[in-house]
Parts: sequence; C-alpha cells; structure tokens
Amino acid sequence: MTDLATTGTDLPRLRELNSLSIVRALRNQPPSTVTELSQRTGLSRPAVDVIAQGLVADGWAVVLEPGANSAVGRPARRYQFRATAGHVLGIDVGVHKILALLCDLDGNIVQTVRQSVAADAPPADRLAELDKVVSDCLAGAAMTPADIWAVTVAVTGAVDATGRTSFFSPLPGWKSVNLTGHLSTRFACPVVVENDCKLAAVAEQWKGAASDANDIVYLLAGMRTGAGLILDGVLRRGFGGAAGEIGALKHVRWLNAPEHLQNCPGVPDTVGPDDAAAWVFTAARQGDKAARLAVSRYVKDLAVGAAALVLTLDPQVVVLGGGFSRSADLILDPLRHELQRLCLRMPEVRASTLGADSVALGALKLSLNEVDDRLFSAGLSAPVAPRRN
Repeated sequence: MTDLATTGTDLPRLRELNSLSIVRALRNQPPSTVTELSQRTGLSRPAVDVIAQGLVADGWAVVLEPGANSAVGRPARRYQFRATAGHVLGIDVGVHKILALLCDLDGNIVQTVRQSVAADAPPADRLAELDKVVSDCLAGAAMTPADIWAVTVAVTGAVDATGRTSFFSPLPGWKSVNLTGHLSTRFACPVVVENDCKLAAVAEQWKGAASDANDIVYLLAGMRTGAGLILDGVLRRGFGGAAGEIGALKHVRWLNAPEHLQNCPGVPDTVGPDDAAAWVFTAARQGDKAARLAVSRYVKDLAVGAAALVLTLDPQVVVLGGGFSRSADLILDPLRHELQRLCLRMPEVRASTLGADSVALGALKLSLNEVDDRLFSAGLSAPVAPRRN
C-alpha cells in the first residue's frame, strides 16, 4: 500500500486506499496500537495515527484510551473496529422451522428468533411466518430494515442463479417462490438465497468443527440427506448451483437411507415418522439388536455417497451434521470404518459442534462476506447500509 505521506498525487484516492488498509488491519483483530497497525499495513506511524483518528470520526473505529495503572510510562491508546456500525441477517427457512439470527459486523449475535412451521405449509403461509420472524427479530434489536447491510436466506434444495429451487425442494410449492424478490420489497441491501447444506458447511469452517480446514465435505444427516463442499477455502456451488447433490443418484442410496430407521422393527405405533429415528437411536444405545442393525444399515448407505465425495474431492475433513449428528456417538465410528474400507485416503471425520443453528450461522457468514466484498471493493464512505447494485 502506498503511504499518502510520501506522494502528492491523487491524495483523496490514496487516503481512501490507506483508510481501507487500516480497516482491514482492524477487522477480526484485537484492539491495536498505532505501532501495531503500522507494522501490519506497512504505512508510517504518522500516517496511521492521522487515518485512525479519521476512522474514529467517521464511525468505522473506536478508540480505547489507555488505563492509568501502568508502572512504566503511559500505555499507548488502542483502536478497534466498530462492529456495531452495521448489522446483517442470516435466516434458515427449513421444513419444520424458520430461524433468524441478527449479528454485528464481527459476527456477534444480538438477536435470535425461532418459529415452528408445519411441514406441509403452503408457500403463502410459510412466507407469512418468515415475514413475522423477520419483523420480530428486527423489533427485538430495535432496528428497521434500513439498518441491515446484507441478508442471506437458506432454503432446502439446490438454488439456481435466480435464487430459486427450480430443480427440487421438499417444501410444498416452493419451486415457484421468488424469495429474493419477496424480501427485496422490504430490504434495500443485497439479498442472497442459498442452499442449506452449503451454508452449514460455511458455518462449520467459520465457527464449527472444521475451522482448521480448507477442504471440507459437510454431510447433512437427517430425514433428508445432503452435502456441502468447500475446496481451497471456497464454497463450491457448481455451474448451476447443484454441486454436492449426489443424493439425486439413486445408486448412492441416500434417498431411502432414513427408511432403515423409520421402518425399524419395534418402533411403537404411537411414534410418528419424524420421531422414529430418535426412538431407534435411543433403543440402540440401550442395546436393542433391531435398532442397532437399523443404525448400521443407515450408516452403510450414508457412507456410499460420502465415499464418492471423498474419492472425488479428497477433503481434509468430513463433518457429520444435521439432526442425526446428535447421535454421533452411534454413527461416527461405523462411518469411519466404512469410509476406511471404501476410500483410498481416509479424511478426518468429525461431528458438528453447531447443532440446529448451523445453517443460519452459515447464512450470517455469507452476509458478512458480502459486506466485506463491498466494503473493500467499492471504497470507504461513512458507515451506512449498502444498497443493491
């Protein structure tokens, strides 16, 4: 980065570039002194001192005054990125629930709203519930849509370039829904719609079980089976958004894998299809032979698709997520055994640490990425919500 103190050409642009450099150096870092920022950016201390004070005045940073308890001189003041300058939304529109998370620009969650929704709800009813969840989330944080800098919404099914699930979705009638258009009438900021498995993979790399990995296969293990892929640290969507949808190939056996649990002998008639798996996992822990066999057969089917992805992508980590990850104590070891048998190189296999919030957390991270992309490409102005292009 060119130091604005060393040249007299195009000073406004150089000042903006140097300001962006300081903001980058403050993002996701502990409070920093002028000396530390100078070392991090390559700018001179006098230049950093002037720019940092300007960032405080503009609302991008706050200054932390030194305390008075130093035994050796007065400690230097420190600067911190002002994460509350903006906020983003991450929303999970699932089969059974709608979950909205609102966070500041450092990813600190300030509001959470979760609402159950009927699996067979028609699009109009599901959208109405979504609108209510969003309203409650904003109201709980004392904010309006104008305060939000980016919105990312997760849905089930492969998402095409228009934000629609035009290939397949388990949500009734959802293929006809223009979710981006629906939310854009309310939010002037960028609105992105993405597949839930892909966003769960993003969350696991951000705050979950794969934070140390750049090559990840995320397995959504539940009544629906899916996958999200991160290669070289980048979420992979594929040409049409259908990357990872290996379960569409019937030979992989993902489509029918949960039936081993639903149809397990001994499941009481009073237990519904959605609760059968939980009953089977509990029974398996208690030593029930039929339940243990059902779990074994389920894992074998899950491993077929997982092995195909591992052989194709050679990931560092496979993350077991989704509702069934709560029973990782029964699934992980046999899954490792099957992958060891089927794959040339064995990746690490880990259970998700994020639970039911993983998809919405991934949506938050994508929103934060959108903000950073715009912040560091469009130029630095006063902190205001960006508008769609």
